Amino acid sequence: MTAQETAIIGVFPQANEAEWRKLVDRALKGGSFDTLVSKTYDAINLVPLYARAQSAGPRAYRRTPGRWSILSRFDHAMPEVANQLALENLEGGTDGLHVVFAGAQGSYGGGLTDDSAETIAIAFNKVRFDFSIPIIIEQSPLAPRATESILRFIDRHHVEPSLTRVSFGYDPIGLQAIHGFLAQPWASTSKHFAENVKQVATKGFKIGAAVADARVIHSAGGTESLELAFALATALAYLRALADNGVSIDEARSLIAFRFAVDADEFLSVAKFRAIRRLWARVEEVCGLQPKPALVSAETAWRMMSRLDPWNNILRGTLATFSAAIGGADTITVLPFTQALGAPDAFAHRLARDTQLVLQDESHLEAVDDPTSGAGSFEALTQELCCRAWDDFQNIEAQGGVSKVLENGTLQGLLAETASLRAKNIARAREKLIGVNEFPDIHEKELHVLSSYDTRWRSLTVPQNALKSPALAPHRLSEPFEALRDASDARLKKVGARPKIFLANLGPIAVFTARANFSKNFFEAGGIEAIFGPETEKNGDIIEAFRKSGAKLACLCSSDRFYADQGEQLARELKQAGAKLYLAGRPDALEQQLHQSGIESFIYVGCDMYEILSDAFDEAK
Repeated sequence: MTAQETAIIGVFPQANEAEWRKLVDRALKGGSFDTLVSKTYDAINLVPLYARAQSAGPRAYRRTPGRWSILSRFDHAMPEVANQLALENLEGGTDGLHVVFAGAQGSYGGGLTDDSAETIAIAFNKVRFDFSIPIIIEQSPLAPRATESILRFIDRHHVEPSLTRVSFGYDPIGLQAIHGFLAQPWASTSKHFAENVKQVATKGFKIGAAVADARVIHSAGGTESLELAFALATALAYLRALADNGVSIDEARSLIAFRFAVDADEFLSVAKFRAIRRLWARVEEVCGLQPKPALVSAETAWRMMSRLDPWNNILRGTLATFSAAIGGADTITVLPFTQALGAPDAFAHRLARDTQLVLQDESHLEAVDDPTSGAGSFEALTQELCCRAWDDFQNIEAQGGVSKVLENGTLQGLLAETASLRAKNIARAREKLIGVNEFPDIHEKELHVLSSYDTRWRSLTVPQNALKSPALAPHRLSEPFEALRDASDARLKKVGARPKIFLANLGPIAVFTARANFSKNFFEAGGIEAIFGPETEKNGDIIEAFRKSGAKLACLCSSDRFYADQGEQLARELKQAGAKLYLAGRPDALEQQLHQSGIESFIYVGCDMYEILSDAFDEAK
């Protein structure tokens, strides 16, 4: 120990939880410590401080320790454009490609729309499969010839399969979940699945020949434990299918990979990726196998993407990539920040790959295997997720397996409950989306995309004798607010102006500024442009400014004291001038009086923002 270290220790005594709790109690001023404890959608408590883990759980190692593989999306409908973007991404630093066909689980409206040998030859022109670059294929019912065409392309170029890292990713249960049907009952489908996997494995394409893909659960609003349980049950169904059709258990488990969405919730995302490795290891042990690290892929979440102020998608994607990297993902795909707007251009693809390149080559996140091992919060969350996911997994198995649970709608019911609660929190801005329900930019400029998505490729014709189940359609959290903003944009285009609300500011600027800015953000999140009234204490000036503004709505903004002194009179005068009235804040003692003077709605933190904005938009037109 150096003298300098000794001096610092003397100046800054070692902190402990007891001292920390004293400071917290002082800050709470008699309030309950429970107010600092939050809950996840899985009802897991998140406490503000965790003790150091007494012992670290099993380590979450990548299948191949060290660098993760940086993948880029390969999903443009036109093969020539898809090829150009792919070559630019590979030359720009990505390790491989994430190939998406229209109708695949991760298509989100995009994807290659043709799987013919001719189209595949154009799409993969100059892509060097023999350089052992990782290539993930997302299968789709709309692309039944995709595997055959890709195999033919590889064979035509005399590429030895052992030199490639192509993952054909058969996932019939994932497709059942998203499209709502199986062409045949699972007993028959499982045999067909096993034959497809065996076919590509026999040819030498064993990496990720089958994949348990839980992104559909995430994009449908599910919780982390349900994602894990779905992935685990799906992987087990594939393991059984392969074993029942002549593949040894040891070889079968090596053919199965996992894929998850990763969002901007760092703690839960990291814990989820660590948990799947522990859970799958437990399944391997029960099967009498010595656990081996599974192949786990990550894609930044569709659910968190927004068409509004999409630059924020870059920040969300960066945090998600960070979480997947330290959580131990083997491959990571970052959705370009304009993915929700249409087919991303080269600039958006560049930012997507640079996000990973900076985190890997400059921040060196891959340098430590399982860096959160032993950290109290991550160990606790990982263990909690494992316990809940294992319970959910056992419930799925008790009901006949994951395909049966999808068929009878049990899983969809659980997801609907969570999705409804999540939507409610978004509507009340308890769960904040920057640029959507918080700090909107109503005057944002339109960003460039290569093309709009062709909606004809989003759904499939269900075969006549198919086994049907409720489909789990992917959705984004920002969609309700986007609909309001779309209506505002349409009105601007039609009549040259958006719906407006006049902010009637009472008192000095220091008094009304906070609530006026809150009101501006509140209403502009719904596409209603806020017009600031004058800084004055004269009601006549405010009424005159309201009439000149052309607005049909008005919102009083000030302190509770000014509301008590001047609010009722100003409200009556604005009401007489034809305004529908709102008030920023919730002055409980004055609410009844203010209602009687004309105030129809109060806006405040935690109110049903979406409902109020929907009504206000109709009134403002």
